[in-house]
Amino acid sequence: MNFTKYAGKIAANKLLLTLRDSFIIVAATSMIAGFAIMIQNVFVDPTNGLIFGKEGLRLGLLISGSWSTWQASGLFHGLTTTGNLIGLVSNGSLNTFAVLLVVIFSNTFSRKYFPKSKEHMTSVLYALGAFFICMPWDFEYTATGAKKAVNVLNYMDTTYFGTKGVFAALLISGFAVWIYNKILQKNITIKMPDSVPPAVARSFESLIPGVCTMGVFIVLTGLSTSFTGETMPALLLTILQKPALAISGTGAFAFVSQFTWGLLQWFGIHPTSIWGPIFGLTWNINDTQNMLGQAHHVYSTLFMNFSTIAAGSCSVSPVLAVILFSKRLGAKKISKIALMPAIFNISEPITFGLPIIMNPIFFIPWVVAQPLAFYIGIFFTKIGFIAPIVNNVPWTVPTLISGLLYTGSINGLIVQAIVVIVTTAIYVPFIKMDNRINADESKQLEDQATAEL
Repeated sequence: MNFTKYAGKIAANKLLLTLRDSFIIVAATSMIAGFAIMIQNVFVDPTNGLIFGKEGLRLGLLISGSWSTWQASGLFHGLTTTGNLIGLVSNGSLNTFAVLLVVIFSNTFSRKYFPKSKEHMTSVLYALGAFFICMPWDFEYTATGAKKAVNVLNYMDTTYFGTKGVFAALLISGFAVWIYNKILQKNITIKMPDSVPPAVARSFESLIPGVCTMGVFIVLTGLSTSFTGETMPALLLTILQKPALAISGTGAFAFVSQFTWGLLQWFGIHPTSIWGPIFGLTWNINDTQNMLGQAHHVYSTLFMNFSTIAAGSCSVSPVLAVILFSKRLGAKKISKIALMPAIFNISEPITFGLPIIMNPIFFIPWVVAQPLAFYIGIFFTKIGFIAPIVNNVPWTVPTLISGLLYTGSINGLIVQAIVVIVTTAIYVPFIKMDNRINADESKQLEDQATAEL
């Protein structure tokens, strides 16, 4: 089919694969930070946490007898200090997201586009140099209560180390790696005798391409500040990142992403290969800002995971529906095998085993389930039943438990339970249709059940 053909080509695009692989690797540090923030917000927070806080088990009140006594207690202050220390994890991950992305993306870009390069880490070195050349090293800062801004010299604006610098990190590092390797390929290098150790020879070999690469970004930075009054990261933020984030914050973007997610998977194309890079530049930034308390975005990959994947809309729901309503012997056996993976939100055993993929009977419920689950979550967020998601929980945490952890509230568990019930229900008429189409196998199961009685 043409759709599969073109979608497959997009999924195999080298640049998209480079972006996807880079964001997946960097996401490991975000996951660690997410764990830390979840522990801080859900378990350690003495005021609003699930264990001690007013919205949870209220152990603080039970221990001290009153909230004022609790706030004055040593345990309260100890938990607060512990939470602040745990929060420092963000400084090595979320707050330096763009810097980490420069390292990973430049290395991945070099390996995929210049596989014959002798030393990919040299490309990383000059990509980092280019990125720091472009950073604003002096800026205006207005203190709280001050009447005018103070110009701060020789002090880097580190806000671009985080999510504000994502587009700058990708474009500057990618361009730097390309310039460096193109000059290297032209053999414009300093040649050393064979007697010189290889590591030393490669260092000298990189000098001319490296100087040229960094020189290009000195010129670009000069042009940017002279003609626009902004450094390159600020300029790229204005002309690229802000519009992309604005588009990703619309209902249309959310609907397209959720509808095509299941559609692509039904055709056998893993949706993360296409949506992964797009989310990396948009909703992943929203994730980071939510976790850091800088914003309260409703649309984010955290929210998508909470309301759809971790809520079991594509794993628990179809398995439950088959177990409860299928009369086919083969389907029953597959559902029993798929149950344990489904508990951990792994859908492949049921999607390939039943199968759901490329099966016209299950096309409608499979494609409809994820956007339906997503908008159930949106509804409960809009009415204030749950807050925008700020806790990063692995999508493999079982349904209902993950709802509790994502939101730090029993309300999250309730929302996921509703998602499971609703998305299981939409499979029922199609499973009954499957029973009728495969009536002989359904009768075989009924005969077997009768014989066992």
